[in-house]
Amino acid sequence: MPQDLSVVHGMVLSVSRYRLDPTPDQVVGLLKHCEHARYMWNLALEQWGMWVQGRGPTPGFAEHCRQLTEARTAEPWLAAGSLTVQQQALRDFDQARKRFFDGGNRRPTWRRSGVHEGFRVVGAGAQRVEKLNRKWARVLVPKVGWVKFRVERTTTDLARRFDVIRVEDLKVHSMTRSPRGTIERPGRNVRRKAGLNRSILASGWGLLVARLEQKAPGRVEKVNAAYTSLTCSVCGHCVPENRESQAVFRCVACTYRVNADVNAARNIAAGRAVSARRETSVSTKREPQSAASA
Repeated sequence: MPQDLSVVHGMVLSVSRYRLDPTPDQVVGLLKHCEHARYMWNLALEQWGMWVQGRGPTPGFAEHCRQLTEARTAEPWLAAGSLTVQQQALRDFDQARKRFFDGGNRRPTWRRSGVHEGFRVVGAGAQRVEKLNRKWARVLVPKVGWVKFRVERTTTDLARRFDVIRVEDLKVHSMTRSPRGTIERPGRNVRRKAGLNRSILASGWGLLVARLEQKAPGRVEKVNAAYTSLTCSVCGHCVPENRESQAVFRCVACTYRVNADVNAARNIAAGRAVSARRETSVSTKREPQSAASA
């Protein structure tokens, strides 16, 4: 039976949650990742809570990573786990703490066993998803291996829960054109582009939208994603300076700070077609709501 576990899988253009179908041995590994992530979060939270005025700042992400290296050397229990998972938990806490100080989030709280069972795998190494057939795909999880998940469950769940579903209007065919170019205009970074094409096709972006349109006819809206990564999803301010880095969005007008992909996704979910000069709604329909609460 599928276990109630999920991995947040960071991709170039979106953040997706997959309902995994692990083997019994894989469940043990996944739960160990959850345990390590929760332990690192709670340890960072405890250090933060011990801060006393006059002692200087509490450890930040860089110092936490240095301490983690020492802890993994001293503790086989931590060393047996994934450094990627453990570091990401520390990064998540650091970002949550910053959002709290910026006024965007509540104060980070203690994570409990049996309640907060989850971990994140983010970045280039996380783009390891392979389609197996029409219904099944698999994701590569550090220290666990390839874990299967059903493609159908994601689209079925979305179609059942929401009356309006908005997606980024990706031109997958154009994005995956041959990187070789022509004799007159040869391509650049051919090997890297070919690898990106395989990753896009394996992730099944086009298939996901097609399934959604089949299961939620008339309720799927494709939103032009132009400038959504530069526009603040809170105040609407749109300037290139908002994109602090590839991963970080920080509005120079209202100081809202969040993961850049999350900010762009919120603009798309709100149905905003953004231009360099103005912002307009793509639909007169009400905002997406859960069908159960409609």
